Amino acid sequence: MVAPLSSWPWNNLGVYKYLLYGPLVAKVIYSSAWEQGKPDRWCLHVLVLCALRGLVHQLWCSFGNMLFLTRRRRVLGDGVDFRQIDKEWDWDNFLILQSFIGALVCYSFPSIRKLPLWDPKGVFIALLLHVWVSEPLFYWVHRAFHRGYLFTRYHSLHHSTPVPQSFTAGFATPLEHLFLCVVMGAPLLGACSLGTGSAGLVYGYVLLFDFLRCMGHSNVEVLPHGLFQALPVLRYLIYTPTYHSLHHMEKNSNFCLFMPLFDLLGGTINGKSWDLHKEINLGKNDEVPDFVFLAHVVDVFSSLHVPFVFRTFGSLPFSMKPFLSLLWPAAFIIMLLMWAWSKTFLISFYKLRGRVHQIWAVPRYGFQYFLPFARDGINDQIELAILRADKMGVKVLSLAALNKNEALNGGGTLFVSKHPDLRVRVVHGNTLTAAVILNEIPKDVKEVFLTGATSKLGRAIALYLCRKKIRVLMLTLSAERFQKIQKEAPPECQHYLVQVTKYQAAQNCETWIVGKWLSPLEQRCAPPGTHFHQFVVPPIIGFRRDCTYGNLAAMRLPQDVQGLGMCEYTMQRGVVHACHAGGVVHFLEGWTHHEVGAIDVDRIDVVWRAALKHGLTPV
Repeated sequence: MVAPLSSWPWNNLGVYKYLLYGPLVAKVIYSSAWEQGKPDRWCLHVLVLCALRGLVHQLWCSFGNMLFLTRRRRVLGDGVDFRQIDKEWDWDNFLILQSFIGALVCYSFPSIRKLPLWDPKGVFIALLLHVWVSEPLFYWVHRAFHRGYLFTRYHSLHHSTPVPQSFTAGFATPLEHLFLCVVMGAPLLGACSLGTGSAGLVYGYVLLFDFLRCMGHSNVEVLPHGLFQALPVLRYLIYTPTYHSLHHMEKNSNFCLFMPLFDLLGGTINGKSWDLHKEINLGKNDEVPDFVFLAHVVDVFSSLHVPFVFRTFGSLPFSMKPFLSLLWPAAFIIMLLMWAWSKTFLISFYKLRGRVHQIWAVPRYGFQYFLPFARDGINDQIELAILRADKMGVKVLSLAALNKNEALNGGGTLFVSKHPDLRVRVVHGNTLTAAVILNEIPKDVKEVFLTGATSKLGRAIALYLCRKKIRVLMLTLSAERFQKIQKEAPPECQHYLVQVTKYQAAQNCETWIVGKWLSPLEQRCAPPGTHFHQFVVPPIIGFRRDCTYGNLAAMRLPQDVQGLGMCEYTMQRGVVHACHAGGVVHFLEGWTHHEVGAIDVDRIDVVWRAALKHGLTPV
């Protein structure tokens, strides 16, 4: 039987739970329209306070996920995975509960609705009540929640998330949040009952309460250790994220609300609190990644698809949402600032086989790669990222689609030639990309039509297929480039490569491999039932209802991947682009060669078998 007050009554409403704010909104509208003399503003205050409290939690979550700023000060080194994100999806349920409690209190005590804007005496009274009522009350009840029935039925839910973040502060059962209402409400009601309450006190105390709760759950140490060394008494007056994270790690210590003084009096201070705090301040908790995937932003909208903007949005495949339009101006301004700053930053990480894999991003957007004057600047940033990875001790760095553009840097050849002594292996991952595309093609196909035929991938695909005695219609206007590729094929297979110069040449071919963007008119040349395999960035738009369209080449990461909580652009959860997967395989195999420049056709099957061996699977 489910314990009472252990689940939220609106759990099954989904986003419709926000309609529960309707009565408060209706009261605000009614007061504004019909109470012209003295409109009742307290429902408006409750709604504004709820919005501000949600913003506090969101801003702390954004800060905690800005790994380029916080990675050296993280208390727990693990990433927040999809399971935790889904579990904490409705972290804001407590705001609905407490908004109604706040409105009920306001209308049960009319004097509260007439509070002045500010009264400094109330701050002193609230502080005293917080120290001598809220802090000890929370401490003893919190300890009770860690025993037997209460922990099993209620508090274990809060401790079920492995990596605390600000949203974890709100992730608890209704009973626990009712208790928090008492803890948070005691100083406010006490100040109001003594005639020293004010609207400013309510806003300030509630927001500061949430701020400190979010700070403790942020998993990022923000308080300098030197402060506690200079004033040792402070360590008992204000807790730190390290202090509270130890409570989540070991559970039976560090029970205080905000003041470790009560843990000291109760004998429950974790002995590692101050030593760990010092280690994290010195950056000793930072892990050097073994593998780095150097990504880039596609466009302004996709730049919002990162964990430090909205964690939940980043955990789903990218798609256009109405709220993105509202954020576009801010994202555009940040794009300009990043363009000026020009520094590669860390956006996500995960662990595979117990080794750290990081995703870095070059602050350049897709269109910028096609600006002639931006080429040198982009290459400089990629080069700096490679040198930084080499200095850190990274073993393999894999380049994302446009970062290895042939016209930009020869598929990474530029950097390897310029720095022949690199210890980090630079990988474009295109060998596995070719393998994924080739293994999608049905075994009984006798003829394919290939666009982008003289590109790096197109060349490898054509040479591989002709060896399998499959006729390849290679779309290219350059007879010289075609002949160069044809000469690379075994003499007995060269006749399987056929140059064509028009799309109409493929009007009877139902297998198209697309390496160049196709307009609707060009797609019309394909016969009904055609399947479009593709390796073009951005992917083509499916205009034909009588044809099918494949996704960009991708692979699913092994089942034992840990801490992955971000979808890679439009890919499903746990799925990464084939070039990303190619770098992972390169690292797992321990290969010591650079994979840059032209694709070695002889290695396509080798890389494919290695990927399957390590648990990567085709999508």
